[in-house]
Amino acid sequence: MAKKTKGGQGTPATVALDRAGVPHTVHAYAHDPAAASYGGEAAEALGIAPERVFKTLVAEVDGALVVGVVPVAGQLDLKALAAAVGGKRAAMADPAAAERSSGYVRGGISPLGQRKALRTVLDATALEHSTVFVSAGRRGLEVELAPQALADLIGAAFALIGRT
Repeated sequence: MAKKTKGGQGTPATVALDRAGVPHTVHAYAHDPAAASYGGEAAEALGIAPERVFKTLVAEVDGALVVGVVPVAGQLDLKALAAAVGGKRAAMADPAAAERSSGYVRGGISPLGQRKALRTVLDATALEHSTVFVSAGRRGLEVELAPQALADLIGAAFALIGRT
């Protein structure tokens, strides 16, 4: 997979990948503001299985913001996320807090290049694929890369945190 970040598509996520020299491919598609699911829209627009497209969700575990990255075909298991980071209680973070912390807008939050580095857990099913897709930091823009490379770059742990 060649490193491809085309001019005009640079985001903090793609800049982080370029700086780290991580092989990746950026995929753009026409975002429909009426789409019911950002991740589902990405999978359909790019013609890839939803199990390979991962969404980035910000939760609050015992008062601290934590990132969970799970397949768009399922949901984040908050209890499993809490357990993965050694916490007890988890709830979805306030969308405004997630946007402030990450520096991205909802629907475009990437696990890469976040304004404030948060503890991150990547669903272990990512390891079933040679590459996965995550938001590149903008609606209508996905980045494809190896799951281990993603985890290494953002310091993520792997755990089964998704549910169908």
